[in-house]
Amino acid sequence: MRIATWNINGMNARKDFVLHWLEARQPDVVALQELKMTDDRFPVSAFEDAGYHVATHGQKSWNGVALLTRDPAEVLQRGLPGQEEFGSRLITARIGDDVVTSVYCPNGKTLDHDDFGRKLEWFDALASHLDEHHPPSGASILCGDFNVCPSSLDTWRGEAADGRIFCTKEERARYEALLAHGLTDLYRDVHPTDRSFSWWDYRAGSFHKKQGLRIDFLLGTASMVERVQDAVIDRDYRKKKEGLTASDHAPVWVDLR
Repeated sequence: MRIATWNINGMNARKDFVLHWLEARQPDVVALQELKMTDDRFPVSAFEDAGYHVATHGQKSWNGVALLTRDPAEVLQRGLPGQEEFGSRLITARIGDDVVTSVYCPNGKTLDHDDFGRKLEWFDALASHLDEHHPPSGASILCGDFNVCPSSLDTWRGEAADGRIFCTKEERARYEALLAHGLTDLYRDVHPTDRSFSWWDYRAGSFHKKQGLRIDFLLGTASMVERVQDAVIDRDYRKKKEGLTASDHAPVWVDLR
């Protein structure tokens, strides 16, 4: 079973690229972020034709999350309770015995922007939501774009990034609070010392200079950890394909027994 997460940076711009990737990689479950469209605008039929059920929680022009699943999914939650004003950033569904959540965590913009404090509040609300609705004894994965670099290994700047946006003590403490719930970073569990990234700025040749960040994660409960066979950052799909333009994020996936 292959479960993937991918910030596609706009479904209108990326539909054909995502379909190309689905055909090439054949995932079973895909958590998407940054749809930038309302639910009624989502190209459901195109993904159904590709063999997927679709569940969305979108909004106009910004944010938006979705789940593509080979098997039928029961949607359990749309939106993070108490954080609705910050946009459509969470969707959870049960697929068989597994529960998968796609999240698009706030960026925070800059340390002195109002959105930075709201970002921390959003993470606190997410931790509370997990405590209330997602017991660590279950088979679940929380995946998406977290907009946090957990350690110096996850940014091309290394320790020089400490204290910058995505790398502050406050943001990292919120990330650690999620792990304390009973979750494990599945990619880091497989690759404990690997310096690989999942996002690169479009500007200044950042991708080719390997100046990226690892901010896209699949966090799994203990029963998920036991099933992991491999974890991959699909760097090849940060490149153009057949004239189609890639997102600034690469897909990330885990293969489970």
